[in-house]
Amino acid sequence: MSRRPVNPSRRLADGGSLPFAASIQSKSQNSPLLSIGLVIVGAILLIGYCYSSSGGASNDIKDLSKLEGGASCSLEVLQALPILKKAYGDSMHKVLHVGPDSCSVVSSLFEEEDTEAWGVEPYELDDVGAKCKSLVRKGIVRVADLKFPLPYRAKSFSLVIVSDALDYLSPRYLNKTLPELVRVSADGVVIFSGYPGQQRARGGEVAKFGRPAKLRSSSWWIRFFVQTNLEENETAGKKFEQASAKKAYKPACQVFHLKSYP
Repeated sequence: MSRRPVNPSRRLADGGSLPFAASIQSKSQNSPLLSIGLVIVGAILLIGYCYSSSGGASNDIKDLSKLEGGASCSLEVLQALPILKKAYGDSMHKVLHVGPDSCSVVSSLFEEEDTEAWGVEPYELDDVGAKCKSLVRKGIVRVADLKFPLPYRAKSFSLVIVSDALDYLSPRYLNKTLPELVRVSADGVVIFSGYPGQQRARGGEVAKFGRPAKLRSSSWWIRFFVQTNLEENETAGKKFEQASAKKAYKPACQVFHLKSYP
């Protein structure tokens, strides 16, 4: 006669080789809510991972607040868009943003009615989402060194907004870059620059930008504008201040308004 196979798990439970086996089996049968809860948590984590790697909105702005003290002027541009729209009106219909995280700014500008937007990212793009890669692939956002002339004709854009880019340039390159930004604008240039005393670049960012940020005072910038024959746009500046007061908005960065060339 052939012997019937013995179930190993039954032998363990019946023979007492595994302590408390019977009690564990009983608890697992009486805790269906625990299994359901683990499945729900796993599903939530999986959905969150898929969303972040697909280039969701949060992925586009995940690096905006990396700078110490939250003093990212590109983030400040996003917050100031309603104020800029009040100050510049129709001049917001064709905008160029120049600076880090340009994909995030351009994406936000696209949400504005009757607004066309382009961007120039002055540093290499690392670990960006699918949406940003799409903007670069379409040529809407370019990666370009600001030390060289911009690949645009004069007055190609009604308004040029620059943030977090000029702070990393020495005066030698500012003498070339800032007039170049004015050249491609038709109705003005808006500069978002850090306040002196803000810590803007850590070790890894110094390697990326090539040098630590040099945060200048407003008096330094005004002198520089005069020396390079750039004229401040007082009318736009006043409108910006009035709109800021109505919205109780106080910029975390310095904001300068320049006129375009005649």
